[in-house]
Amino acid sequence: MDYERLIDEETWAFIRKTGECYPEDAVELSIAEQRAVYNDMAREFLAPRPDLVTSEDRLVEQVPVRIYTAGDPTRTVLFCHGGGFVVGDLNSHDDVCAEICAQTGYRVIAVDYRLAPEHQHPAMFEDAWTALKWVMDSYGEGIVLMGDSAGANLCAALAHAARADAEISTAILGQVLIYGAFGGDVNAGSYLEHAQAPMLTRNEILFYMDVRRPGGDQGPDPTYAPLQDTDFADLPPTVLVSADCDPVRDDSRDYRDCILAAGGRAYWVNEPGLVHGYLRARHSVRRARDSFERISAAVEALGQGIWPYD
Repeated sequence: MDYERLIDEETWAFIRKTGECYPEDAVELSIAEQRAVYNDMAREFLAPRPDLVTSEDRLVEQVPVRIYTAGDPTRTVLFCHGGGFVVGDLNSHDDVCAEICAQTGYRVIAVDYRLAPEHQHPAMFEDAWTALKWVMDSYGEGIVLMGDSAGANLCAALAHAARADAEISTAILGQVLIYGAFGGDVNAGSYLEHAQAPMLTRNEILFYMDVRRPGGDQGPDPTYAPLQDTDFADLPPTVLVSADCDPVRDDSRDYRDCILAAGGRAYWVNEPGLVHGYLRARHSVRRARDSFERISAAVEALGQGIWPYD
């Protein structure tokens, strides 16, 4: 793959800076070391919060959450962070949440779910579900699910599970899923085409899959991999955003196709020349900045019950 041609110099600068903080062989480090270098990397890219945004940390049935507000919000974004279910916390995506809050005017609630390998699936899903129920009980209807990478997986899993609870399902207005890994075929498509992509490789994906649920195939489980579901009907309106130079790219396309085939609303944006994790580049890379504007606009539109993609 000719990444020198596909990726522009701004993005290469972001990739190099990330590599200085988070080495390519990070999965070979101990879990504690992985988390330490990831947190260092997140701090290196951390942008100042918009002045109007305030936050409060709370504990919801032992699940830490951070609540961002700006003014008097009427909608709530439930945000699940990326990090392969191994790294990341309330601080790693603090600036992303604060900016979404400022740009949409919505309340944003970030979930600090339990991480692998200390906690195995479905611990992460259970924590996200606890947070979703608390948001419903505390703020009522008007919820938009949002997540990146592993967090996109969790949000989609929530949407699938919520269909069994009419009250919660009705409360979810939509979901915005950013370079999500939904359990697609790791032996086909983008997983092979971009197996050695900058920022995320196929081997790293396999590591993250195994560390969350070791022991081999345990049968289809949509709370683990939403693409393993057999029923994609009655899901909320879904906007999927992927990076073109990313092994998990095709998962977003395939998830969109499953929703459309079931009669739902789904729209896929594939961002050319971008790589996994590009949200951190939104202040230094024009392509990432433009994508983040599209993401923020999608969150705002879904919160208002607007579907601008027909």
